[in-house]
Amino acid sequence: MARKIKNKELTNTRLAANYGGWVYCSGCNENIGYLCYATYDSIDFRYKCACKSEGHLYIDFDDSVQGTNSNNELTVIKNRLCCSADSQPLITVLDKKLDNYELNITCKACGSIYKKTKKE
Repeated sequence: MARKIKNKELTNTRLAANYGGWVYCSGCNENIGYLCYATYDSIDFRYKCACKSEGHLYIDFDDSVQGTNSNNELTVIKNRLCCSADSQPLITVLDKKLDNYELNITCKACGSIYKKTKKE
């Protein structure tokens, strides 16, 4: 069942589908990651692409719940950033295409809020 989006803000960013799939920088039209449809509850992702374009992606849903900050790191499985509690894939970020980023993503299953940054 499709979820109803409450907030969706895209700045210099394009998604392949309504609230997931491939993530593209609008400055260079390069693929910068993949957002898993069914496993995240909210996302706030700010980045500076290698093309120097700055982008932002923010999405939450009508049924999103207030998460709790996790002290755990996201688990990396292959190239996916996954929930450390249940190993569900949340997002893939193509680091080599981004100069820096700040990611806050909430797992739909357990409500953990994960933070990850890459500095120039």
